[in-house]
Amino acid sequence: MLTLNKHIPQGRGLAAVLLKRAATLALDWDQRQKSRFDATDDQGRALAVFTPRGTVLRGGDVLVAEDGSLVKVVAAPQAVLRITPCPAHGQPTDIARAAYHLGNRHVAVEVQADHLKIEPDPVLADLMRRMHLDVAEVAQPFEPEGGAYAAGGHSHGHDHDHDHDHDHHHGHDHDHGHAHHDHDHDHGHGHVHR
Repeated sequence: MLTLNKHIPQGRGLAAVLLKRAATLALDWDQRQKSRFDATDDQGRALAVFTPRGTVLRGGDVLVAEDGSLVKVVAAPQAVLRITPCPAHGQPTDIARAAYHLGNRHVAVEVQADHLKIEPDPVLADLMRRMHLDVAEVAQPFEPEGGAYAAGGHSHGHDHDHDHDHDHHHGHDHDHGHAHHDHDHDHGHGHVHR
């Protein structure tokens, strides 16, 4: 079994030709949040992945094996709920309102310009439909925003600048306190709706 214990976010600093030749490892969101796990890459090699606790792997990240070989992480398609504005009844602000409500519940959310994605949850799906949004279960890669839910992945939204990641983590600690304040404050409103 080959041990991989070095993580290079988005393969920064590696030559494109090396990345093109690298083996790939397809992992769903749950697997990419674990710091210790066994897996098999696309070349059939048995791998033992050991990353620092709190590391969240993203599609495009690279792991380095003890023999120096590279393994590129791929976000595997998985069951997700794709949330889009309802053309018949929707308002331009519906998707922003949905993101706000999901964020206050500390739900892992992937935010795109025209849709949101969350892991399947019938209660949240019903909430989204009541907010005049279309909800469809699809199999797609899931790359949620970092933040309170996925503390290790918060920096990956700004993966273009490694030094910025460290600064951003410090900002996260500060923002996290505000997120809890907002969450607690909104909870009072949540009870009114129930």
